[in-house]
Amino acid sequence: MKLRVRDVCHGERAAARAVILQQKTHRPVQFEITVGTREALEAWVKHAALRPESYLFPNRTESSQHISTRQYARVVATWIEEIGPDPATYGTHSIRRTKAALIYRRTKNLRAVQILLGHSKLESTVRYLGIEVDDALEMAEQTEV
Repeated sequence: MKLRVRDVCHGERAAARAVILQQKTHRPVQFEITVGTREALEAWVKHAALRPESYLFPNRTESSQHISTRQYARVVATWIEEIGPDPATYGTHSIRRTKAALIYRRTKNLRAVQILLGHSKLESTVRYLGIEVDDALEMAEQTEV
């Protein structure tokens, strides 16, 4: 929620990739910004007349400069409800987990998923994805880095 325009845009153009520091671990995490998302970001920044130092998701009230995680969760719940599924089934955390799980299923590359999620321990990634430790270790041994 604390993303600033300068974190994802260079001038008027949205970047294809960005790096942020995770709040919990203070570790840098790189992520991709898809073409559709870049187009939406550029349109939003222009529409809202945001400056590089502005928060990407500004708060409407004066109590905080950026939206809270609770406000973000409400927005996501509204989006989910609008497209059809039960909002109680999907949330901000499950959305974050979805891409990681898809990458893992497609590649079985646990190390890549670990890096993308910013986990310092492989065991954390295993728990996060809900896979068995023995399977994970076997796959890690078979995966050359």
